[in-house]
Amino acid sequence: MATLLDLIGNTPLVELQHINTKPGVKLYGKLEGNNPGGSVKDRAAYGMIKGALDRGELKPGMKLIEATSGNTGIALAMIARLFGVDIELVMPDNATQERVQTMEAYGGKVILTPAEKSMEGSIDYVNHKVSQGGYLLLNQFANPDNMLAHYHTTGPEIWRDTDGQVTHFVSSMGTTGTIMGVSRYLKEQKSGVQIVGTQPVEGSQIPGIRRWPEAYLPKIFEKERVDMTIDVSQHEATKMTRRLAKEEGVFAGMSSGGAIFAATKLIEQLDEGVVVCIICDRGDRYLSSDLFA
Repeated sequence: MATLLDLIGNTPLVELQHINTKPGVKLYGKLEGNNPGGSVKDRAAYGMIKGALDRGELKPGMKLIEATSGNTGIALAMIARLFGVDIELVMPDNATQERVQTMEAYGGKVILTPAEKSMEGSIDYVNHKVSQGGYLLLNQFANPDNMLAHYHTTGPEIWRDTDGQVTHFVSSMGTTGTIMGVSRYLKEQKSGVQIVGTQPVEGSQIPGIRRWPEAYLPKIFEKERVDMTIDVSQHEATKMTRRLAKEEGVFAGMSSGGAIFAATKLIEQLDEGVVVCIICDRGDRYLSSDLFA
């Protein structure tokens, strides 16, 4: 019999047969919404909490606190309670109601900061609280356990499930933990694998994908591990997210649509290859927004 934690990872890799029409190129989506908490962030959340416990950084009576755009908070709330740890989650107040209620359902305390201050405002709030004592900040933006979770699980799964044939890996860039860990692993297996990051064009708001100001760039990000970045607009990401559902039966969030749109732009330049994209989460987390309206 498995525990809930045993179900994190080993998500399906499915071929997208309708959006990609280029002969000679295969396009696959890794369905991270199949994790028990519903997103790719289950991997990093488990890795960061277990790492803090194993090292003795998370001591009895301490609370966890984290700034999050949503999915990391849900994963942390779920996993923290399994270890009997209290957690406060801080995010901009334009987060969808589904995300807030899911975190609270798992027992997390949610603090909302002004939307106009974006994620940077949530980070500033968390840093102030930590400075007052009694909290442990896992800091997904600087915590090596975030990247290592993908080095030890996501990367090996992609290599295994493509029989080592993967030529390109495409991922949205938020905390950058996924793309950093997968890049490190895949390039150790085959240095020629191309790693492609997705970021929003200036002025676009795509949940889960960020174009970071230099002062807030995640500490775990290593520029040399990304071979190419493709900018995606909010309109392009939205349109592709809707196509994913209608044409492929893959119900996902906007960051996944952004990554798949970037993959289609990449495929235009290829004659052959095996392209793998991360489908970050499930679309039901966005039904109160206008994503599928």
